[in-house]
Amino acid sequence: MRLLFAKSMTRFFRLVADTFFAKRYGHRAVVLETVAGVPGMVAGMLLHFQSLRKMKTGYGEDIREMLAEAENERMHLMFFIEIAKPNLFERGLVVAAQWIFGLFYLLLYIIDSRCAHLMISLFEEEAVNSYTEYLGLVESGAIADIDAPDLAKRYYKMGTKSKLSDLIRHVRADEQRHSEVNYQFAMRSSDGPTATESSDSVKD
Repeated sequence: MRLLFAKSMTRFFRLVADTFFAKRYGHRAVVLETVAGVPGMVAGMLLHFQSLRKMKTGYGEDIREMLAEAENERMHLMFFIEIAKPNLFERGLVVAAQWIFGLFYLLLYIIDSRCAHLMISLFEEEAVNSYTEYLGLVESGAIADIDAPDLAKRYYKMGTKSKLSDLIRHVRADEQRHSEVNYQFAMRSSDGPTATESSDSVKD
């Protein structure tokens, strides 16, 4: 049942993205990365509250993983804003998508966190496919292989001559990792994190 729901939601959001952006991959990335920045923040916040309620350690590693995912997706957005330069309509769409998906994911995570993680794992697989298509168009010359933004060069420690194609490869690798991590979360028992309490070690 979880898998069926997750697949249905993935197909629905893919249809929405295809309808609005078709092959405009730079603009598509701006909106999708806005949405992609939501799940990690929601999951990290709710895991944090769960740790407080249960008064147990052992959640630290999971919280940090989810918050790191959210930050990584936020940086993806910053890169593609410089490339696509979204217009006023697309900026409005970003705000709407963030609110609508944020509330939807919050409710889903509260109801069934494993289903929520499974859905995001599938979302990230779609992102990998989308970036693979984007990369193919860049490598074929259909889309200009412009210089990567300076912010991306610093973030990924790329060379000064790095191109859009290099950036897409890095972003695609990030999305693949997010898919794998969320799948691991989805396959856990509902009892909580598998990490031991020592994962919340105290640092000076």
